[in-house]
Amino acid sequence: MAQENTRKKQKKKRTKKYRKPVNWLILLIIMTVFQLVCAVQINMNSPDIPLTTLYIVFGAYIAIEWAYFIFFGAVLHRKSFEIELIAFFLTGIGLTLTTSVYPDKAFVQLAAVIMGIAVFIVMLWVLSDIDRVVKLRVPVAVVSVLTLVATRLLAHNINGAYNWIRIGGVSIQPSEIVKIGFVFVGAATLEYLQSTRSLTKYLIFALSCIGCLFLMKDFGTALIFFFTFLIMAFLRSGDIKTIFLVCAAALGGGGLVLTFKPYVAKRFETYRHVWEYANDRGYQQARLLIYSVSGGLFGLGIGNGKLRYVYAATEDLAFGMVCEEFGIIIAFAVLLTFVALVVYSIRYAVAARSSFYSIAACAASGLLLFQAALHVFGVTDLLPWTGVTLPFISRGGSSMMCCWGLVAFIKAIDVKTYKRYDKVAAESIK
Repeated sequence: MAQENTRKKQKKKRTKKYRKPVNWLILLIIMTVFQLVCAVQINMNSPDIPLTTLYIVFGAYIAIEWAYFIFFGAVLHRKSFEIELIAFFLTGIGLTLTTSVYPDKAFVQLAAVIMGIAVFIVMLWVLSDIDRVVKLRVPVAVVSVLTLVATRLLAHNINGAYNWIRIGGVSIQPSEIVKIGFVFVGAATLEYLQSTRSLTKYLIFALSCIGCLFLMKDFGTALIFFFTFLIMAFLRSGDIKTIFLVCAAALGGGGLVLTFKPYVAKRFETYRHVWEYANDRGYQQARLLIYSVSGGLFGLGIGNGKLRYVYAATEDLAFGMVCEEFGIIIAFAVLLTFVALVVYSIRYAVAARSSFYSIAACAASGLLLFQAALHVFGVTDLLPWTGVTLPFISRGGSSMMCCWGLVAFIKAIDVKTYKRYDKVAAESIK
């Protein structure tokens, strides 16, 4: 009798772990209606934007959404589309803001979205085979470091940082793409960590990436990389004391940088003093604080905000635009989606078929949440402003491809993502 009860409890636990997926069709319909409402608002509040632009941008984006879900859901009978629903929801908001403020750049952003989805699909294929992942670990590490070194050598100084390069008239930010490689190499290395020598190689790789970002003066991205490194190190070791020592060393290094490089501290002079610099260095943040609260619960409507006329509104101030034009309810929904990604990763970490997937998913979701927090708390003056973008929503092709690539790690953690492992999971419930 006791054994029977134990088996029932184990079955109930497995059933809960592999719960029935959400009804993606209903949520897709709701999301489509939301995006159509956004397009109508742009047309009503911004009559100068050609209707052909709205038809092409929103028509193509909605068609891509439906094509993706129909192919993978109805044709291939894949399950568990929570991650894609979140990614498409956030991407749709970002595409709406870009089309409304910069209609001439809407097609470029749409192209970036398409490339991002392609990166997501390719990444899922790569991640399907753990042996393939291990073989690609070293090449990806070498390419990532060389990319950052080349960026520092070739990039021009833009707003005090050397993180943008132009190739054939197109500006790209390589450090965004390297985020995918950083998570990939870290998780793959820690998965098969068998010697101190392997750990040393990984530490050299991580420090090389972070060091290059410091030389590029891209302190926001360097902080994101460092935080991601801490997540992966903790997941592999579980030693909180070591993490505290690493953080203490990082703080000490930061103090030395501010001591011997005082010009760095000038970039953070407006922190907690926005109103004192409201008409010069604190102009963007001051306007954001004023305009974002004017949106109320439901927003002023797409195209009716004033923050859109401030420099870099759709990039560095994206969260403020969401608050002003979409409203506080949608803004909080955006923040909750990043929290949901972390919860999803933690929930499925114990059921992953390899520690690589657990480490990669938790690191990727933690990276996205931390970057979103830096963006939100930075522009609202709760933390020093680092100028990082809001994932999926801020305009930028490199950032968009990076975000879709990162959510592939989160998607891959669930065994239902891959059909052959889905069968194993289903049989384990019986």
